[in-house]
Amino acid sequence: MSRKAESITLSISERDKIRLQGLAIELGMTWGDRPNITRLVEAIARRELQIAPNNDWSNTRIEALDCALDALTDAGRILEAQAIAQLLQERSELSIPLRNKIERFLETPPHPWRIELDRYILRQQPFQLSYQDATGRLWTFTVRHAQINRHEERQYLDCWCEETEGNLDIPKLMHNWCLRLDRIPEAAIFPIKGPWRPQLAQIAVKIHLCNRLAFAYKPKPGDISADWLENQVKQVVRRISSTYWFIREVKREAPDMMVIAPQSVRDRLRETFLGICQRYENS
Repeated sequence: MSRKAESITLSISERDKIRLQGLAIELGMTWGDRPNITRLVEAIARRELQIAPNNDWSNTRIEALDCALDALTDAGRILEAQAIAQLLQERSELSIPLRNKIERFLETPPHPWRIELDRYILRQQPFQLSYQDATGRLWTFTVRHAQINRHEERQYLDCWCEETEGNLDIPKLMHNWCLRLDRIPEAAIFPIKGPWRPQLAQIAVKIHLCNRLAFAYKPKPGDISADWLENQVKQVVRRISSTYWFIREVKREAPDMMVIAPQSVRDRLRETFLGICQRYENS
């Protein structure tokens, strides 16, 4: 005669009940097509499932995975980024802002045009796109090289385009454009024929670093050389593709960073600092 199974009552919230049901389905613990929490509990009691702490990851590990998530997203590797996001979502030690960030990422899949854009870049396929600037004006660009980069916590499409009208950079860099990804309209990207350029237009700049910045400076992408000169001055030669972002960096580090060459960039910086001084004098 078989022994009758004893019953127990679980006092859990509706949210936790839904989680248990989801876990039962994930592990194949079902009754027909319905989740079977009883089978799940039995499997735990029989040690068929391994129970381990879910709050023992170090901050270093979590920060590393968060950085990997951002890097994979920027590189267009969305499936790998989603896998890391799901791994992090299962952890209980996440801060509320990080958990909210991950939930938004998983709930909002990338736009189809973003996936297509990543494919064009990977295949080195020239394309044409439409872009709406901050004033609402619509532009059309013929793109023959593109990279997705992060500038000051926002993603941009850095690209070499045939069009130069409206570009305010120096002549050697006027084919380079920096476009915010969130201002590219839906269904605004089309493949075109022609060659793909190996890189953006670039120029070499020579800068001198002094005081604390000379000792604290860390190599950056594009650096060609970094040498110590007399009087504890470090000379750095770097390739840049945009004077806009470069000048923003120099402004942050002034007066410990000085541009030595080329003269066209020095002139732009001089105009920038003179304009700042005039605004202070007139305010």
